[in-house]
Amino acid sequence: MIGPMSEPLTATLSFTVTDADTALAVGSGDLPVLGTPRLLAWCEAATCAAVEGTLEGATSVGTRVSLEHLAASAVGEPVQVTASLTHRDGRLLRFAVEAVDGRGRLVGQGEVTRVAVDPERFLARLG
Repeated sequence: MIGPMSEPLTATLSFTVTDADTALAVGSGDLPVLGTPRLLAWCEAATCAAVEGTLEGATSVGTRVSLEHLAASAVGEPVQVTASLTHRDGRLLRFAVEAVDGRGRLVGQGEVTRVAVDPERFLARLG
């Protein structure tokens, strides 16, 4: 299901905090700063980008997250999120994630675990 991985799995995505990304907008607080749920979504997006094209007809689903949101980011602030594979055991993929703002401050860090699945079999279990 997971193809050969000759290169380290890593990806960096760039975002800019918008009004829609704030704690106020996503319901996780009442301040106009980057909301933790959005930071988490960006971290997961980076893990998905890291495995893109390596799963040979499979996809991956998030199963566990540990995230520290360390610094506030204002609307308009650029944020780069990097995911790097740190552990692989069969279908299980564990990534270190890190978010850095435009000033070089560490905004967040943590770990995201994903599992490779067959999309049809996975969805069939829901019905």
